[in-house]
Amino acid sequence: MTTGGEQHDDPKARQALLEALRWQLDIGADEALEDEPQDHYAVSQAQLQQKVTKANLAAAAQPRATPPQAPASAGAAQPLPSPQGGSGEALFEPKVSNLRSIEATLSEARQLAAGAKDLAALRAAVESFEGCALKKTAMNCVFADGAAGAPLMILGEAPGANEDRQGKPFVGDAGKLLDRMLAAIGRSRDDSYISNVLFWRPPGNRTPSAEEVALCLPFVEKHIALAAPKALLLVGGSAAAALLDQGKGVMKLRGKWFAYSNGHLKAPIPALVTLHPAYLLRQPSQKRLAWRDLLDLKSVLESGRDPLA
Repeated sequence: MTTGGEQHDDPKARQALLEALRWQLDIGADEALEDEPQDHYAVSQAQLQQKVTKANLAAAAQPRATPPQAPASAGAAQPLPSPQGGSGEALFEPKVSNLRSIEATLSEARQLAAGAKDLAALRAAVESFEGCALKKTAMNCVFADGAAGAPLMILGEAPGANEDRQGKPFVGDAGKLLDRMLAAIGRSRDDSYISNVLFWRPPGNRTPSAEEVALCLPFVEKHIALAAPKALLLVGGSAAAALLDQGKGVMKLRGKWFAYSNGHLKAPIPALVTLHPAYLLRQPSQKRLAWRDLLDLKSVLESGRDPLA
Protein backbone atom coordinates (compact mmCIF):
# COMPACT_ATOMS: atom_id res chain seq x y z
CA MET A 1 0.00 0.00 0.00
CA THR A 2 1.22 3.47 -0.82
CA THR A 3 0.07 6.90 0.18
CA GLY A 4 1.68 9.99 -1.30
CA GLY A 5 4.30 7.79 -2.96
CA GLU A 6 5.64 6.39 0.31
CA GLN A 7 5.61 2.69 1.17
CA HIS A 8 3.87 1.76 4.45
CA ASP A 9 6.18 -0.78 6.09
CA ASP A 10 4.73 -0.12 9.51
CA PRO A 11 2.38 -3.03 10.41
CA LYS A 12 0.23 -0.66 12.45
CA ALA A 13 -0.19 1.66 9.49
CA ARG A 14 -1.17 -1.22 7.22
CA GLN A 15 -3.62 -2.48 9.84
CA ALA A 16 -5.17 0.98 10.13
CA LEU A 17 -5.69 1.12 6.37
CA LEU A 18 -7.28 -2.33 6.36
CA GLU A 19 -9.63 -1.34 9.18
CA ALA A 20 -10.63 1.76 7.19
CA LEU A 21 -11.47 -0.42 4.20
CA ARG A 22 -13.47 -2.83 6.36
CA TRP A 23 -15.41 0.10 7.82
CA GLN A 24 -16.31 1.32 4.33
CA LEU A 25 -17.57 -2.15 3.40
CA ASP A 26 -19.63 -2.32 6.60
CA ILE A 27 -21.45 0.92 5.77
CA GLY A 28 -22.12 -0.24 2.23
CA ALA A 29 -19.39 1.65 0.34
CA ASP A 30 -18.36 -1.42 -1.62
CA GLU A 31 -18.22 0.05 -5.13
CA ALA A 32 -15.63 2.46 -6.54
CA LEU A 33 -17.36 4.81 -8.98
CA GLU A 34 -14.19 6.79 -9.74
CA ASP A 35 -10.45 6.08 -9.76
CA GLU A 36 -9.73 8.67 -7.09
CA PRO A 37 -11.85 9.82 -4.14
CA GLN A 38 -13.71 13.05 -4.84
CA ASP A 39 -15.38 15.50 -2.51
CA HIS A 40 -18.39 16.17 -4.71
CA TYR A 41 -19.83 18.67 -2.26
CA ALA A 42 -16.69 20.78 -2.60
CA VAL A 43 -16.73 20.42 -6.40
CA SER A 44 -20.38 21.46 -6.57
CA GLN A 45 -19.76 24.53 -4.44
CA ALA A 46 -16.75 25.50 -6.56
CA GLN A 47 -18.72 25.11 -9.79
CA LEU A 48 -21.61 27.13 -8.39
CA GLN A 49 -19.28 29.91 -7.28
CA GLN A 50 -17.62 29.95 -10.69
CA LYS A 51 -21.03 30.18 -12.39
CA VAL A 52 -22.13 33.01 -10.12
CA THR A 53 -18.88 34.92 -10.72
CA LYS A 54 -19.18 34.63 -14.51
CA ALA A 55 -22.84 35.65 -14.39
CA ASN A 56 -22.07 38.67 -12.24
CA LEU A 57 -19.25 39.76 -14.57
CA ALA A 58 -21.49 39.37 -17.60
CA ALA A 59 -24.28 41.29 -15.90
CA ALA A 60 -21.87 44.09 -14.94
CA ALA A 61 -20.77 44.44 -18.58
CA GLN A 62 -24.35 45.00 -19.77
CA PRO A 63 -25.64 48.57 -19.93
CA ARG A 64 -28.09 49.15 -17.12
CA ALA A 65 -31.40 50.69 -18.06
CA THR A 66 -32.98 53.01 -15.57
CA PRO A 67 -36.06 51.23 -14.25
CA PRO A 68 -39.33 53.16 -14.68
CA GLN A 69 -40.46 54.95 -11.58
CA ALA A 70 -43.74 53.79 -10.10
CA PRO A 71 -46.44 56.47 -9.75
CA ALA A 72 -46.56 57.99 -6.32
CA SER A 73 -50.11 56.82 -5.96
CA ALA A 74 -49.19 53.15 -6.48
CA GLY A 75 -48.07 52.81 -2.88
CA ALA A 76 -46.60 49.33 -3.46
CA ALA A 77 -42.96 48.33 -3.71
CA GLN A 78 -41.83 46.98 -7.07
CA PRO A 79 -40.56 43.39 -7.10
CA LEU A 80 -36.83 42.94 -7.44
CA PRO A 81 -35.67 41.68 -10.87
CA SER A 82 -34.34 38.12 -11.02
CA PRO A 83 -30.53 37.84 -11.26
CA GLN A 84 -29.65 37.55 -14.95
CA GLY A 85 -26.71 36.04 -16.75
CA GLY A 86 -25.17 37.44 -19.92
CA SER A 87 -27.60 35.38 -22.05
CA GLY A 88 -30.62 36.89 -20.33
CA GLU A 89 -31.48 33.53 -18.72
CA ALA A 90 -32.35 33.45 -15.03
CA LEU A 91 -29.26 32.29 -13.15
CA PHE A 92 -30.91 29.68 -10.95
CA GLU A 93 -33.90 28.79 -13.10
CA PRO A 94 -34.00 24.97 -13.52
CA LYS A 95 -34.06 23.64 -17.07
CA VAL A 96 -37.12 21.50 -16.52
CA SER A 97 -37.49 20.92 -20.26
CA ASN A 98 -34.55 18.49 -20.09
CA LEU A 99 -35.95 16.56 -17.12
CA ARG A 100 -38.29 13.59 -17.43
CA SER A 101 -41.25 13.89 -15.14
CA ILE A 102 -42.19 11.08 -12.79
CA GLU A 103 -45.45 10.70 -14.71
CA ALA A 104 -43.65 10.13 -17.99
CA THR A 105 -41.24 7.66 -16.43
CA LEU A 106 -44.07 5.75 -14.77
CA SER A 107 -45.91 5.67 -18.09
CA GLU A 108 -42.86 4.13 -19.74
CA ALA A 109 -42.58 1.51 -16.97
CA ARG A 110 -46.26 0.60 -17.37
CA GLN A 111 -45.91 0.25 -21.14
CA LEU A 112 -42.83 -1.94 -20.87
CA ALA A 113 -44.48 -4.14 -18.26
CA ALA A 114 -47.74 -4.44 -20.19
CA GLY A 115 -45.88 -5.50 -23.33
CA ALA A 116 -44.15 -8.45 -21.64
CA LYS A 117 -45.88 -11.70 -22.58
CA ASP A 118 -43.78 -14.02 -20.42
CA LEU A 119 -41.23 -13.90 -17.60
CA ALA A 120 -38.25 -13.81 -19.95
CA ALA A 121 -39.70 -10.81 -21.77
CA LEU A 122 -40.47 -9.11 -18.47
CA ARG A 123 -36.92 -9.61 -17.27
CA ALA A 124 -35.62 -8.08 -20.50
CA ALA A 125 -37.99 -5.14 -20.02
CA VAL A 126 -36.77 -4.56 -16.46
CA GLU A 127 -33.13 -4.72 -17.53
CA SER A 128 -33.74 -2.23 -20.35
CA PHE A 129 -35.57 0.26 -18.11
CA GLU A 130 -33.46 3.36 -17.41
CA GLY A 131 -35.99 5.30 -15.35
CA CYS A 132 -34.90 4.10 -11.89
CA ALA A 133 -31.72 5.76 -10.64
CA LEU A 134 -30.83 2.69 -8.55
CA LYS A 135 -29.75 0.93 -11.74
CA LYS A 136 -26.83 3.34 -12.10
CA THR A 137 -25.22 2.32 -8.80
CA ALA A 138 -26.11 -1.39 -8.74
CA MET A 139 -23.91 -4.15 -10.13
CA ASN A 140 -26.73 -6.40 -11.30
CA CYS A 141 -30.45 -6.51 -11.87
CA VAL A 142 -31.85 -8.93 -9.27
CA PHE A 143 -34.93 -10.36 -10.93
CA ALA A 144 -35.91 -13.70 -9.38
CA ASP A 145 -34.80 -17.12 -8.20
CA GLY A 146 -36.48 -20.46 -7.71
CA ALA A 147 -39.13 -22.20 -9.78
CA ALA A 148 -41.24 -20.03 -12.08
CA GLY A 149 -44.85 -21.13 -11.89
CA ALA A 150 -44.50 -22.46 -8.33
CA PRO A 151 -47.60 -22.30 -6.10
CA LEU A 152 -45.79 -19.97 -3.68
CA MET A 153 -44.26 -16.61 -4.61
CA ILE A 154 -42.17 -14.80 -1.99
CA LEU A 155 -41.56 -11.06 -2.22
CA GLY A 156 -39.09 -9.13 -0.10
CA GLU A 157 -37.99 -5.51 -0.10
CA ALA A 158 -34.75 -5.00 -2.05
CA PRO A 159 -31.45 -6.72 -2.85
CA GLY A 160 -28.53 -6.42 -0.45
CA ALA A 161 -24.80 -6.50 -1.18
CA ASN A 162 -24.60 -10.27 -1.69
CA GLU A 163 -27.69 -10.28 -3.87
CA ASP A 164 -26.30 -7.42 -5.94
CA ARG A 165 -23.05 -9.31 -6.56
CA GLN A 166 -24.72 -12.60 -7.49
CA GLY A 167 -27.79 -11.23 -9.24
CA LYS A 168 -30.14 -13.41 -7.15
CA PRO A 169 -32.54 -12.51 -4.33
CA PHE A 170 -32.08 -13.71 -0.76
CA VAL A 171 -28.59 -15.23 -0.96
CA GLY A 172 -27.01 -13.49 2.06
CA ASP A 173 -27.52 -14.28 5.73
CA ALA A 174 -31.20 -13.37 5.51
CA GLY A 175 -31.53 -15.64 2.50
CA LYS A 176 -29.98 -18.55 4.36
CA LEU A 177 -32.50 -18.06 7.15
CA LEU A 178 -35.30 -17.92 4.58
CA ASP A 179 -34.10 -21.27 3.20
CA ARG A 180 -34.28 -22.76 6.70
CA MET A 181 -37.74 -21.28 7.20
CA LEU A 182 -38.96 -22.89 4.00
CA ALA A 183 -37.34 -26.20 4.90
CA ALA A 184 -39.18 -26.15 8.23
CA ILE A 185 -42.50 -26.43 6.38
CA GLY A 186 -41.23 -28.89 3.81
CA ARG A 187 -40.47 -26.43 1.02
CA SER A 188 -37.41 -25.07 -0.74
CA ARG A 189 -36.35 -22.79 -3.59
CA ASP A 190 -37.05 -25.67 -5.96
CA ASP A 191 -40.80 -25.36 -5.37
CA SER A 192 -41.00 -21.63 -4.57
CA TYR A 193 -40.48 -18.46 -6.60
CA ILE A 194 -38.57 -15.60 -4.94
CA SER A 195 -38.21 -11.93 -5.83
CA ASN A 196 -38.35 -8.39 -4.37
CA VAL A 197 -40.37 -5.24 -4.90
CA LEU A 198 -37.16 -3.54 -6.08
CA PHE A 199 -34.85 -5.00 -8.71
CA TRP A 200 -31.72 -3.03 -7.82
CA ARG A 201 -29.85 -2.54 -4.57
CA PRO A 202 -30.19 0.87 -2.88
CA PRO A 203 -26.68 2.21 -2.12
CA GLY A 204 -25.53 1.24 1.35
CA ASN A 205 -28.69 -0.86 1.81
CA ARG A 206 -30.61 2.32 2.63
CA THR A 207 -34.40 2.31 2.74
CA PRO A 208 -35.73 2.79 -0.80
CA SER A 209 -37.60 5.98 -1.54
CA ALA A 210 -41.29 6.06 -2.40
CA GLU A 211 -40.39 7.12 -5.94
CA GLU A 212 -38.05 4.14 -6.42
CA VAL A 213 -40.73 1.72 -5.22
CA ALA A 214 -43.35 3.36 -7.46
CA LEU A 215 -41.14 3.07 -10.55
CA CYS A 216 -40.59 -0.65 -9.98
CA LEU A 217 -44.20 -1.40 -9.06
CA PRO A 218 -45.57 -1.78 -12.63
CA PHE A 219 -43.01 -4.52 -13.26
CA VAL A 220 -43.74 -6.18 -9.91
CA GLU A 221 -47.45 -6.25 -10.66
CA LYS A 222 -46.87 -7.89 -14.04
CA HIS A 223 -44.31 -10.20 -12.42
CA ILE A 224 -46.95 -11.54 -10.04
CA ALA A 225 -49.48 -11.95 -12.85
CA LEU A 226 -47.06 -13.89 -15.06
CA ALA A 227 -45.82 -16.07 -12.19
CA ALA A 228 -49.46 -16.82 -11.30
CA PRO A 229 -48.85 -18.26 -7.81
CA LYS A 230 -51.59 -19.71 -5.65
CA ALA A 231 -50.34 -17.69 -2.67
CA LEU A 232 -48.06 -14.73 -1.98
CA LEU A 233 -45.77 -14.44 1.04
CA LEU A 234 -44.86 -10.81 1.69
CA VAL A 235 -41.83 -10.69 3.95
CA GLY A 236 -41.32 -7.41 5.77
CA GLY A 237 -43.17 -4.15 6.10
CA SER A 238 -41.79 -2.60 2.91
CA ALA A 239 -43.12 -5.38 0.68
CA ALA A 240 -46.48 -5.25 2.45
CA ALA A 241 -46.67 -1.46 2.14
CA ALA A 242 -45.81 -1.55 -1.56
CA LEU A 243 -48.47 -4.12 -2.48
CA LEU A 244 -51.22 -3.69 0.12
CA ASP A 245 -53.12 -0.47 0.73
CA GLN A 246 -53.35 -0.89 4.50
CA GLY A 247 -51.39 1.95 6.06
CA LYS A 248 -50.28 -0.20 9.00
CA GLY A 249 -46.98 -1.49 10.29
CA VAL A 250 -45.81 -5.04 9.74
CA MET A 251 -46.53 -6.12 13.32
CA LYS A 252 -50.22 -5.32 12.80
CA LEU A 253 -50.31 -6.97 9.37
CA ARG A 254 -48.33 -10.15 9.96
CA GLY A 255 -50.22 -13.38 10.32
CA LYS A 256 -53.14 -12.01 8.30
CA TRP A 257 -54.30 -12.89 4.80
CA PHE A 258 -55.24 -10.22 2.29
CA ALA A 259 -56.81 -10.35 -1.16
CA TYR A 260 -54.10 -9.01 -3.46
CA SER A 261 -55.16 -7.77 -6.88
CA ASN A 262 -53.86 -5.61 -9.70
CA GLY A 263 -54.90 -4.71 -13.23
CA HIS A 264 -53.19 -7.75 -14.75
CA LEU A 265 -54.94 -10.35 -12.57
CA LYS A 266 -58.27 -11.96 -13.37
CA ALA A 267 -58.87 -12.87 -9.72
CA PRO A 268 -57.28 -11.85 -6.37
CA ILE A 269 -54.41 -13.89 -4.94
CA PRO A 270 -54.26 -14.66 -1.19
CA ALA A 271 -51.30 -12.78 0.34
CA LEU A 272 -49.87 -13.49 3.78
CA VAL A 273 -47.64 -10.98 5.57
CA THR A 274 -44.80 -12.15 7.79
CA LEU A 275 -41.58 -10.80 9.31
CA HIS A 276 -38.47 -10.34 7.20
CA PRO A 277 -35.61 -12.80 7.85
CA ALA A 278 -33.21 -9.86 8.29
CA TYR A 279 -35.40 -8.59 11.14
CA LEU A 280 -35.50 -12.06 12.68
CA LEU A 281 -31.70 -12.17 12.67
CA ARG A 282 -31.71 -8.99 14.76
CA GLN A 283 -34.66 -10.04 16.91
CA PRO A 284 -34.48 -13.86 17.33
CA SER A 285 -37.25 -13.81 19.95
CA GLN A 286 -39.73 -12.89 17.18
CA LYS A 287 -39.12 -16.13 15.29
CA ARG A 288 -42.05 -17.68 17.14
CA LEU A 289 -44.39 -15.24 15.36
CA ALA A 290 -42.93 -16.07 11.97
CA TRP A 291 -43.26 -19.78 12.77
CA ARG A 292 -47.01 -19.34 13.33
CA ASP A 293 -47.27 -17.60 9.97
CA LEU A 294 -45.36 -20.39 8.24
CA LEU A 295 -47.59 -23.07 9.73
CA ASP A 296 -50.66 -21.24 8.46
CA LEU A 297 -49.04 -20.90 5.02
CA LYS A 298 -48.25 -24.62 4.97
CA SER A 299 -51.84 -25.47 5.86
CA VAL A 300 -53.21 -23.34 3.03
CA LEU A 301 -50.80 -24.69 0.41
CA GLU A 302 -51.29 -28.33 1.37
CA SER A 303 -55.04 -28.31 1.96
CA GLY A 304 -55.99 -26.03 -0.90
CA ARG A 305 -58.40 -24.12 1.32
CA ASP A 306 -59.16 -20.50 0.57
CA PRO A 307 -57.82 -18.37 3.46
CA LEU A 308 -59.97 -15.46 2.26
CA ALA A 309 -63.26 -17.35 2.54
